[in-house]
Amino acid sequence: MRVIIVEGSALGVNLARTLIQTGSEVILIERNPNRAKELSETLDCTVISAEGTRPDILEKAEIEKADAIVACTIHDQDNIIIGLIAKQFNVPEIIITTDDIQFMTVAKRLGFHHVVNSPQTTSTSIFHTLRGIDTIELETMMRGDVRFISVIAGKKFEGTELSTINLPKNSVFIGLYRNGDFLLYTQNPEIKERDEILIATRVEFVERIYEGFKDEEEEEEKEAS
Repeated sequence: MRVIIVEGSALGVNLARTLIQTGSEVILIERNPNRAKELSETLDCTVISAEGTRPDILEKAEIEKADAIVACTIHDQDNIIIGLIAKQFNVPEIIITTDDIQFMTVAKRLGFHHVVNSPQTTSTSIFHTLRGIDTIELETMMRGDVRFISVIAGKKFEGTELSTINLPKNSVFIGLYRNGDFLLYTQNPEIKERDEILIATRVEFVERIYEGFKDEEEEEEKEAS
């Protein structure tokens, strides 16, 4: 696997080390020249000292050959920009990190499926621990090819009851988030545009579900490109 990581934050470096140990080819882009020099001496991977939001730098990293790109800079806006550039190069897996929950919503609306908001995940876990509640994250419950995904409902689903939408076999709705509230599938909520819908499915059906929930505008843009 060929993975581009932007930039050398604690998360980026730890991920790079893990990927290197598993035999992946890693290209790390770090804007700070001193930090880049330090990382090039300690990591067994290619380190590019440059600004990772620049298309020419991503091309220098041969983004067109990448299997995945991880944008983990300290600036949410930069991570979204990197993701948008990666989309233009049809990078199969694009992972974006955010510190602000608002940017997480923006990224989801732009069609990014893999958006990580570490502060939210960590603070929620600590909050539940302080209350004496042992919560189980969905990621730890996955077995085999089972996956939990979320999609953003577009205009074409406005007013549609969740139960009337067909999913592939071995897939099921869990519920949806709307303005901070969670509505279970058993409540059969009527969908509103921008609802975040949670689904349990199999790996083989993930892309089909994402495609099915694309809005008309996204489909037109894809056809035009």
